[in-house]
Amino acid sequence: MKKLGFLSFGHWTPSPQSQTRSAADTLLQSIELAVAAEQLGLDGAYFRVHHFARQLASPFPLLAAVGARTSTIEIGTAVIDMRYENPLYMAEDAGSADLIAGGRLQLGISRGSPEQVIDGWRYFGYQPAEGESDADMGRRHAEVFLDILRGEGFAKPNPQPMFPNPPGLLRLEPHSEGLRERIWWGAGSNATAVWAAKLGMNLQSSTLKNDETGEPFHVQQAAQIRSYRAAWKEAGHSREPRVSVSRSIFALMDDRDRAYFGSERGGEDQIGFIDPRTRAIFGRSYAAEPDVLIEQLRQDEAIAEADTLLLTIPNQLGVDYCAHAIEAILKHVAPALGWR
Repeated sequence: MKKLGFLSFGHWTPSPQSQTRSAADTLLQSIELAVAAEQLGLDGAYFRVHHFARQLASPFPLLAAVGARTSTIEIGTAVIDMRYENPLYMAEDAGSADLIAGGRLQLGISRGSPEQVIDGWRYFGYQPAEGESDADMGRRHAEVFLDILRGEGFAKPNPQPMFPNPPGLLRLEPHSEGLRERIWWGAGSNATAVWAAKLGMNLQSSTLKNDETGEPFHVQQAAQIRSYRAAWKEAGHSREPRVSVSRSIFALMDDRDRAYFGSERGGEDQIGFIDPRTRAIFGRSYAAEPDVLIEQLRQDEAIAEADTLLLTIPNQLGVDYCAHAIEAILKHVAPALGWR
């Protein structure tokens, strides 16, 4: 394991038990947690994107703000639902945020997961073309986005522009060199992992995937990663890809930890359906004393296959507690797994 980051779903609720009771609380605390995580030595701060929900949504203002407040930590998403996105406008937003951050953006994108409303992307003005599924539409948007990030001109300039143009066709601005190689695909199946490899995207594999073999989650996820790497090699890309997996991992260091997460000791994978046709397997949570955690995580085949591990954090418990949970993993667990 080369890199370790946190992944926040950015929940808020008006409940008095929550430390994030409004969208402003969640956004501002997300920035503060990224700053704290950088000070602790964590490698990445990643955020989930959901629409029509009391969770983080439009990511680029947040990413830009985090980029302006930090200097070394990677800043990313896991993931942006491409069914909702205008790829050209997104390329402008992404280029701006990446330049503010000094080239530290790591953007995870995907076809998305079930949302709070039926066909929510329709309210954003998108619908699949004839013969397309919504997943096909998301992948099509992703391909356009990747093409735009190459930075090549494609638009015919006005012969009488308001401002002078460079010669030739125009590209979208601002362009951030190198961002194209820092795009990740959140793959829910082996087939989409292979598709992502062919297009030269890094791979994000989350805490759930399609249940394709009936084997334990971490075994299926490890097989997915190996299929991805084989497809990458076959495609002949010149660089080495990156692969991340996400896990809920809590070191039980004190009474607070045991009160919050002690009941998750000995957790197991869960089976469910992300839509009426797709059976999914959800990975277990890990909660134990550090020495026990180390042995459990050493048995996780997917963590062994990946180079980056994203720790899902309970953001509603506040910045101080989340920083404590991260620090416990950094100090007492991660070094035994090969980090640093």
